[in-house]
Amino acid sequence: MNVLFACYIAFLLQLFVFQTCHSRNFTAHCAPSSCGNIQNISFPFRLHTDPQSCGNNNYTLICENNISTVLYLYSGKYYVQAINYDNFTIRVVDAGVQDNCCSIPRYSLAPDDFSDGDPYTSYNYKLVPLSLPMVFMSCENTVNSPLYVDTAPYGLNYGSVNYSNSSHSNYVTLGGMNASDLMELCTIDKIYLLPKKNYTDNYSFEEIHSDLAYGFELSWYNIYCGKCRSGCYLDSADRRRCFALFHGLKVVCGTPCVIIFLIYKWRRRHLSVYDTVEQFLQGQNNLMPVRYSYSDIKKITRGFKEKLGEGGFGTVYKGKLRSGRFAAVKLLGKSKANGQDFINEVATIGRIHHTNVVQLIGFCAEGSKRALVYDFMANGSLDRHLFSREGSISLSWQKLHQISLGVARGIDYLHLGCDMQILHFDIKPHNILLDENFTPKVSDFGLARLYPTNGSITSLTAARGTIGYMAPELFYKNIGRVSYKADVYSFGMLLLEMAGKRKNVNALAENSSQIYWPYWVHDQVSDGKAIEIGDDATEEERKIVKKMIMVGLWCIQMKPMDRPTMKNVVEMLEGDLENLQLPPKPVFSLDVTPPNIEGESSSLSGDSTESTSLVENAY
Repeated sequence: MNVLFACYIAFLLQLFVFQTCHSRNFTAHCAPSSCGNIQNISFPFRLHTDPQSCGNNNYTLICENNISTVLYLYSGKYYVQAINYDNFTIRVVDAGVQDNCCSIPRYSLAPDDFSDGDPYTSYNYKLVPLSLPMVFMSCENTVNSPLYVDTAPYGLNYGSVNYSNSSHSNYVTLGGMNASDLMELCTIDKIYLLPKKNYTDNYSFEEIHSDLAYGFELSWYNIYCGKCRSGCYLDSADRRRCFALFHGLKVVCGTPCVIIFLIYKWRRRHLSVYDTVEQFLQGQNNLMPVRYSYSDIKKITRGFKEKLGEGGFGTVYKGKLRSGRFAAVKLLGKSKANGQDFINEVATIGRIHHTNVVQLIGFCAEGSKRALVYDFMANGSLDRHLFSREGSISLSWQKLHQISLGVARGIDYLHLGCDMQILHFDIKPHNILLDENFTPKVSDFGLARLYPTNGSITSLTAARGTIGYMAPELFYKNIGRVSYKADVYSFGMLLLEMAGKRKNVNALAENSSQIYWPYWVHDQVSDGKAIEIGDDATEEERKIVKKMIMVGLWCIQMKPMDRPTMKNVVEMLEGDLENLQLPPKPVFSLDVTPPNIEGESSSLSGDSTESTSLVENAY
C-alpha cells in the first residue's frame, strides 16, 4: 500500500509543469488621473471618482480634498507617497504617522498578512522582500539589549495596558521575532513594515521613525499574472512564469485517482485519532499560534483553578501567560476527541489577525488532551449585555451600533480578507465577545469551514448552526445553494436582536403579532410608526435603531440572492438612513417545521445556553 501511495504521489508530481503565463490584454482607454502630489494615476490604479471601466477595482484609490491619495488595505488607511510603474511598486505610509517622532502607526501590518491572490504583496516581481518588519512592544521591566530600542525619550505610549504609574517601558525591534526572543513580561502591541535597508548596529529611533514616515513599498505585479492562480514571477531571462496544473489531469488520472482515493479512505479509517490531529499540525508549520505542552496549560491556568464556563464541548478556564497577559483556555471534552472541532478552530482562527476576530494565542495537542488558548475578553459575550443579565452593563445605542459595525467588518474579513474564504455558520450574540473597550470579536469557529475564494457555493453534508440564527437554505435546498450568504442571514438575526434588545422569538409576548420580532418591526416601519426605545431617546438614537432594523431585515431575506454581501452591510451601517429602502417583508414562517437533519449530530449546535464561554461571567 505504501508503494502504491508513493507511486501516486510521483505520478501527480509529473503532472505539475512550469508554464509561461500569458497576461491578459489590459489595454485601458482612460486618461491618467491626479490627486495632490500623485500624478499620472493610470492602469491598474483608478481613483474612486473615475469611470468603472478605468483601472481595476482591486486597485481603487481615494482622493481626499484633492490633497492626499489614500489606499485602504486590510481595514487600514494609508497615504500613497509614490507609484512606480517601472518596477510595479506603490509606496505608502500609515495615516497615523507624522513627521515628528511622537507619532506611531494606527494599524498593525506584517508580511504574513499578505496571501496568494491578494492585489498587493510584500515581495517584488523577483521574489525579493520589499520591507522589514518592525515590532512595537511594552515591557513591565527595563530591558537591556541592543536589539530593543527604547522609545521613552519620545513620550510614546502604545501599550495595551494603561499604566498610571508609567512603570512600563516601550521598545521597538527590527526584523522577525520568534517566541523565544520575547523577553519576560513583554507584550507585542503592533507589527509594522519599514522600507528594506541595512541598518547599522547602533541605529536610533529617530532613524527608524524617519524611515517610518518615508513609507514602505508594496508590489502590485500580481495584476499581470493572468491565469496564474497562485501568482507569478520573472525568471532569470525576465520571462513571466507560474505554476499550473496540466489541463488533461482529469482525463489522465481518472481511474487511478478513484483507486488511490479508496486506498486513502481505507488508510484514514484505520489511523488513530491522535495521528490525524498530529498530521494536520505538522502540515501547518506556518501557523502563528504557539504550541503548548499540557504541563504549560496547567501552569497557565494555575491547575485549572478559575472556571469561566462549561458546555457540551468542554470547559473554559481563566489563565495568565508568562508575559502577564490574561487568557481564556478552552479544554475540549472527550465528546470532541475526534479532533474535528479542534482542527476547525486552529485551521481558521490560526491564520486570522483582525481587530474584530478573537485571536488564537496558542493550542495544545498532547495525546488525548486538546486545548485552545485565546485572548481573554473582560466584558464577556454580547448576549450578556443585550438581554439584561445580572451584573451586565447597559450599552448605549451608539455603542451597539459600533459593535454591530465591528462584527460586520469581522465577518466581511472572514469572507473576503483571507487567502481562503471562511464561513462561520454560527453567528449569534453568544459568539460575539467584548474586550475591555467593548470592541467586538467574532469567536467560536468550531462549525466553521474553509473554502476557496474563487467560488461562493458550498457543499455541506448536514445543517450547521444554532436554531433561530440558521439560514433557511440550510434546511430547504430549493431556496438556494448554501454560501457565505448563510452568515449574512445569521448576522441579520443578530442585528435585529441588538436593535430590539430582545430575542427575535418571544412566546410570552402579550400581543401575538409581537411573538416574532422581525415580522412585527417590519410592520411598524412599513406603517411609519415609531419604534419604542425609551422616552428619553434622542432623534439620533432613533435613527440608529431604525437603520440597524432596516439593514437586519435586508440580511434575513428568504432567498440568498436577495441578501447583501457583508461588504454591502458595512457600507449600509456606515451610511445615512435616508439612503436605505425598506426591504420586502421576510416570508419564512415560524409554522414551518424544519425537516429532519441528516449527517453528524454534532454539526448542529443547540441553544446558546449549551455553549461554553471564553469569558468571565458570560452567563
